[in-house]
Amino acid sequence: MREKIVDSYNDIFSTFKEFKGETLEMHVEKLRQLDQLIPHSATFFCVTNTSDQSFEYVSKNFEPTMRIDINQMCDGGMKFWWSRMHEEEMNTWIKSLKDLMAYTMDNIALEDRRRMTYTWNYRVKDGSGVFKNIIQHTTPMFFDDQGKPIIGLAHYSVLEAEEILPIQASAKILNANDEYETLFHQMYGGRKLLVADVSHRERDVLRLLALGLTNEEISEKLNISVHTVKTHRKNVMTKTGCKNSAQLVALCIRQGVI
Repeated sequence: MREKIVDSYNDIFSTFKEFKGETLEMHVEKLRQLDQLIPHSATFFCVTNTSDQSFEYVSKNFEPTMRIDINQMCDGGMKFWWSRMHEEEMNTWIKSLKDLMAYTMDNIALEDRRRMTYTWNYRVKDGSGVFKNIIQHTTPMFFDDQGKPIIGLAHYSVLEAEEILPIQASAKILNANDEYETLFHQMYGGRKLLVADVSHRERDVLRLLALGLTNEEISEKLNISVHTVKTHRKNVMTKTGCKNSAQLVALCIRQGVI
């Protein structure tokens, strides 16, 4: 099973270019310096290298968050990380990556790919043997000659697995107002979430609402009218059965939507 997953991953990210060198090392050194200033939290970040399935850097929060020796992650690379994923979700996770890559290569112009960010989720077993929900946000840093992402900055949010989340995948682009807009979202599996029917635009409104922005600020960020923002909020409240904004935001965060 896991060997097949490795082969499938290699097919998705196949490239003739193995990216190493001074440029990458310079970026890693800057991140290493920044990492010393970041407080401890239930998040960590890695620099991912899909050309050889390695982690060029793993941040200090990995070890206390996952209760796994950071050297195992650095030395073992992606194959070590995959070995701890929940086996029942691996095929679905691979399908989500294939869909994201296909969408990018078919629909996103080369000059726009540096403004993209991707999100997906899965479960990983921590050092205590407990499966945790992982929500991974990856932003491409470098591309090969075909415009395929090779190096990415990946941010991992670690949530307790009290609620098993269906696999979701999304692609967003940074607009002229420096706000991410959802271009692609897909939920996999038969079990639906309360927020499964939320549209791309409603999802973007929810994300900004969770950050504490007002209707007017959301309107400016997404270049839509205040009336449209209010309509999106009202529609989502109806779809989810939430009674107020606080309940709505809490639900969306818990279910990995925003």
